[in-house]
Amino acid sequence: MEDGSGADDAPGGPGGPVTRRRALALGVGGAGVLLGGVTGLLATRSGREETPPSHETRAMGRYEAGDAAAVLGNRARAVKSGDRTAFLATVGSAPAAFQAAQSRLYDNLRKLPLHGWREQVVTVQAADAESGATVVRVNVRYRLRGFDRGDVVRTGYLALAQRSGTWTIVGDGSSHGFHDDAEIWAGGPLSVVGGRASLVIGDATGLGEIARRLDEAVPVVSDVAGTGWARRAVALVPAGAALASALAGPGQRLDEIAALATIVPPAGGGRGPGGDRVIVSPGTFGRLNDVGRDVVLTHELTHVATGAARDRRTPGWLVEGFADYVAYRGSKIGVRAAAGELRREVAAGRIPSALPASGAFAGGSARLSQAYQEAWLACRMIADRYGEATLVRLYRTAGRVPEATALREVLGLTRAGFTARWRDYLKKELT
Repeated sequence: MEDGSGADDAPGGPGGPVTRRRALALGVGGAGVLLGGVTGLLATRSGREETPPSHETRAMGRYEAGDAAAVLGNRARAVKSGDRTAFLATVGSAPAAFQAAQSRLYDNLRKLPLHGWREQVVTVQAADAESGATVVRVNVRYRLRGFDRGDVVRTGYLALAQRSGTWTIVGDGSSHGFHDDAEIWAGGPLSVVGGRASLVIGDATGLGEIARRLDEAVPVVSDVAGTGWARRAVALVPAGAALASALAGPGQRLDEIAALATIVPPAGGGRGPGGDRVIVSPGTFGRLNDVGRDVVLTHELTHVATGAARDRRTPGWLVEGFADYVAYRGSKIGVRAAAGELRREVAAGRIPSALPASGAFAGGSARLSQAYQEAWLACRMIADRYGEATLVRLYRTAGRVPEATALREVLGLTRAGFTARWRDYLKKELT
């Protein structure tokens, strides 16, 4: 999450995702390093929805908007009714590899609990005079029944051409340098596991275990954060790290991250309900022990519950520390084990002088583990000395007013006074 304090902390949105990584040394039963990701914001490539071109005003070559609308309408109806033949007829003249990919797309879509799925032309991107194909950018709109409160909108590209007097899809936009926003259905054959409060989608193994752990984490999160959230979660579990990274957003890598909480913006690109997702990288997640898996998923689910990716005011130390406070709250991990890196620094007399800035939670931060540990212990101190309800109240207040104001209103402390008490707490707990 961002606090808007500097260039490195610019809010997410059309420019790309906002993500952080963490590495927490558990030191429990040989757990080794616990890797997890924190809140991100995924944006469509377009950054906003645009009004589709009208039949009368938009034409390029032999293509007109109405031609695409008819083809795309057939696809949406085929997905809804379960008509595989009708869906594949829309790509009947495409190359074999594209037809195979579209066949897998249809199968994957039919496995999802979709409340609508459709493609809508936004703009014409390119025309190929030699082949007669026109590349269009489309908004792919869908909603997962029982989980998404509004339509999720992603960007895709399709190439259309007239063959034997009939308009058909002959490919995507990749040959012209246009690439679709990543979606879980772009991977291998999907499996879908529904838990009591979770929906886990992917082409990897272990989906049932993830659903079970998420189901168990929901009441843990609600016990602290309250019940004013959906209390349901969608997890995406692609088998490959490449797709997991693509789902996380441009420039991100999940080959060393166990999980990442994201929020996909809703239709219109506003800040209302979108699609909450927890992306799990199964290779890294599978290397964690039972405690580590629970901590990671509970941490990410806390971000989902608090709407952290929509937040532009709460300071990063409070966002990340609160999520770790919830995740560690019911565990049997001792403070010294969970904060091993920070403990060694404090034992050597290197006590941090200030709370970690939001930039300290960036993936390339030299003291990334320590930043999370410092944030966690700040929140743990508040709960220990003022009560858990006060910690929750501070979190909610800091989302509405500046940090210094929140500390004064809720704790009766200046930032300097709070920092001094936190430094004393570090010495007490870690030495």
